[in-house]
Amino acid sequence: MAVPKGDASKLFEPLKIANGEIELKHRIVHAPMTRFRAAPLNPNATLEKPNRVWIPDEHQAAYYSQRATNGGLMVTEALPISLQACGVPGIPAIFHPAHVPAWRSVTDAVHAKGAYIYAQLWHEGRATMEPYSGVPSVSASSVPWHDAEARAIGLPSGFTEPPKYIDYTSETLTVAGIKDIIEDFGKAAKLAIDAGFDGVEFHCGLGYLPDQFLNSNTNLRTDDYGGSVEKRTRFPLEVMEKLVETVGASRVSIRLSPFGLLNGMYGEQRVETHTHLCEQIKRKFPQLSYMSVVEPRFDQFLSFAEKEEVIRSWGMDPETVNLQWIRNIMGDTPLFSAGGWNDKNCWGVVERGDYDGFVMGRYFISNPDLVSRLWNQRELAGYDRVTFYIFPAGQRHAGYTDVPTWEEQQKEEGKGVASVEVEEIKLAG
Repeated sequence: MAVPKGDASKLFEPLKIANGEIELKHRIVHAPMTRFRAAPLNPNATLEKPNRVWIPDEHQAAYYSQRATNGGLMVTEALPISLQACGVPGIPAIFHPAHVPAWRSVTDAVHAKGAYIYAQLWHEGRATMEPYSGVPSVSASSVPWHDAEARAIGLPSGFTEPPKYIDYTSETLTVAGIKDIIEDFGKAAKLAIDAGFDGVEFHCGLGYLPDQFLNSNTNLRTDDYGGSVEKRTRFPLEVMEKLVETVGASRVSIRLSPFGLLNGMYGEQRVETHTHLCEQIKRKFPQLSYMSVVEPRFDQFLSFAEKEEVIRSWGMDPETVNLQWIRNIMGDTPLFSAGGWNDKNCWGVVERGDYDGFVMGRYFISNPDLVSRLWNQRELAGYDRVTFYIFPAGQRHAGYTDVPTWEEQQKEEGKGVASVEVEEIKLAG
């Protein structure tokens, strides 16, 4: 039997999230993607007093609006919840009063297209450092960086090259410090709702602070926040409790990368740890908006071959390892999958019941009309990694808001464009 594709695919059937309060008209979610395109709050900063607060402006409003679709879901780039949480130049955050009206311009632009947008809340932990944030980095435990030559992305004020992680080993969080960060997550969630976001996504993966608590190689604690599966999951669960208390369970979602290695996450007991975490989430927050998971074989900066080698070292088969055990735990909670999905491999997966939809990133960068292209089974434009994080001086739009749609490409190539009125009406229906 032929696998349904394009407009016949279940990807274009409605889906309810947010405990039924939001009905999506399709299941192709715009992924959270750091792009370093924000503006400085203080454009007149000096070397002695560098700008450390970055805000969205007309560039972000245009970028998200270009990719918004009627009834579609978008997740923002990861938003630091405090100065300590990141501080990298060009990354917009959500902790300063100025962030509320700035992000409001983005949410208004997205809502004008009939789309929904969630703010992803983020704390980098050991993956940031003092030259960026102005304060020492923190983590579950003080563990030196695993790669002595690894450098951060972005250039701190006064530096001629990105600093090495190994030169800025994070400090071990005190219990009081943990509680402060939990409060910061709550404050950021409130600001996000004030800014017009439809919900928040808790970034609990990809080697950032919550994931550093989950991994046994970066969490060496012997108190209530480390030493066992149950204790290593305590911090993420307490953050979830604060978010739910602040904005309500139906407005809260979570992102996990159960097999991720990014930022030195080489801890073991992956299945045991995330099984306990997911079981507790499902029990404590049954009205959770949705859960987003990163595929086992996918990592942002590792090749498939490198990732497969690590999976084998855990006694697993990289060809068969999957996340269906999370699907079984989460039951009717909407479950989205991220990692390597494209116009060739996305068909038939929702029909099988593996996932409720896909989170796509890189192809949304190079195809602002990605949803329309999938609907019509049109070829996707390739992406250019060079422009993901880097752009010519003074040209924040480059590789960001100047990416053509399929129709614009056809016109540029002189091929003419067939009417797209029918597809737009269907997508809007």
